[in-house]
Order: sequence, then structure tokens, then C-alpha cells
Amino acid sequence: MDMKKTGVFAILGASLMWAIEPILAKLAYTNSDFLQTSAIRAIVVAVTALLYVLFTNKGNFKVTKKHLPKLVYIGIAGTIFADLLYFFALTKIPVINAVLIGHMQPISIILIGFFLLKEEKLTKFDYLGILIMITAGVLVTTKTAGNLSKMKFGTMGDVYVVMATVAWATTAIVMRKYLKGLNAGVITFYRYTIASGVFVIYLLLTSSIVLSNIYQVLIGLIVCAGTILYYEGLKRMKAAQVSALELSTPFFAVFFAFLILKERVTVMQISGIVLLVVGVFLVSRKEEAYF
Repeated sequence: MDMKKTGVFAILGASLMWAIEPILAKLAYTNSDFLQTSAIRAIVVAVTALLYVLFTNKGNFKVTKKHLPKLVYIGIAGTIFADLLYFFALTKIPVINAVLIGHMQPISIILIGFFLLKEEKLTKFDYLGILIMITAGVLVTTKTAGNLSKMKFGTMGDVYVVMATVAWATTAIVMRKYLKGLNAGVITFYRYTIASGVFVIYLLLTSSIVLSNIYQVLIGLIVCAGTILYYEGLKRMKAAQVSALELSTPFFAVFFAFLILKERVTVMQISGIVLLVVGVFLVSRKEEAYF
């Protein structure tokens, strides 16, 4: 199987994992809070990634000194900050809102690349795609025409997911730019081990280092699989292609949220999903940049 096909299957697998994760989180909150669930999740991911590296990379966890600061950044920004915000937001908003807003990440990647890295140039398709994706976000968060007419653009929970999305985008850029040569399991191990160190301190201080339910373990296993598949896909495909394939996540999430959590989706939110697909398709197009 060639590199691109492998990457396609890896990203589709990761997308399925991202859709299942918030469902399990909602179920875990029945007798635990988002902090304790996030902590147990990070520990399970770290242990699972360790086993993955032992079997697939001959137990080689070696990284260079230049890699360490980037891995620390991914651990702090991607897991301690972004993941924690996302899990907190899930206590406030429906799964479909969280997943759809989270998958507007291409906007952040394009803008960060343009303003900071100076190596990502914007085309007319990028501008149009960003505009359409922002419109999609408005439709998803307002939910109904009545809310839109009253200028009710979502809740603080939606804002938290936006903040998490920007943080995730920065870690994706760091990974693609500096860590593509590392084993996906090694990146995952360091990212969640660094975060686990912080979380373990919290659990010890609050005397909550206990397993509240099986969903917390399942979340960790799902996230570990998704993260490894995502990093494997990033190694084999262009960023725009990865973003486009990840659009399968909202469709999976809508199905699971309705089937398991009985969450309803409005016509405007369905319209938002369609616009999100169009927006990412546009930013995936290739054309000579304006700047």
C-alpha cells in the first residue's frame, strides 16, 4: 500500500476515534468531573503509547535535545491546555457543537502559518474557505433561525472549544515542522507523559487518584489510537488533505450523539456541516498565492 493510501486510512481511523471520544467523555461525567476524567485519560494514553513503542519501535524512546522543547510544548498546549478546555466545554455544550467547532482547525493552521511562519501563503480559495467555515460555525452555534435573528452566537462553552482549536492548530504546525522524523508512538508517549506528570500531582493533592468508571479507560485507549493514527497520517499526507479527511469526524459524531446520547441536530446545524465540508474543500485547493 502506498504512502498516501496508508495516510488516508490512518486519518479516517483517527476521525472515528475523535468522534467516539466526546461520547465516552459525556458518559464518564455521570460520576466524575472533567478534571479527574482528563487526568485518568492522560495516564492511560501514556501507558498505552509506551506499550505501542515497545512493540513497534523496539522500545526506542530516544529523542534529541532539539526535540524536547517541542514535545514539552505539545504536551502543555495540546493536552494540559487544549484537551482540558475541550473536556470542560463538553460539560456545557452538546457533542455536535464541540466536534464541529473543533474541526474548524484549518482556519487556525492557515492563519498561524501566514502570520507567524511566513511560509504558508493565502490563496483566494483560502480566503473563501475561511469565510464559509466561519459561517458554518455561526450556524452550528446559533442552532436556530430565531437565535440567529437575536444575535445569540453560542455560549462560553463554544468559545472554550474555539480556544482549544487554536491551541491544537499550533501543536499540529510544530509537529509537522519539527517532529515528522519521530515515531508516532514516541510523540504520543512524550505528549501525554508530560501532561500526566501534572495531572498526577493534581490527583494526589485532591485524593482522587482512583478509577471512577470504565469509560475513563476507554477514552484513554481511544485517544491513544487516534493520536498515533493522526501523527502517522500527518507524516504521509499534506496538511490540507488531512484537514479534508478529518471532516468525516462530524458525521460520525452526529450519528453517535443521536444514537447514544439522544442529542438532536437542527436544520441549521446540518447546514453548518455541509458548509464546513465546502470550506475545507476550498482551503485544500491549490492555486498560486496572492502574497
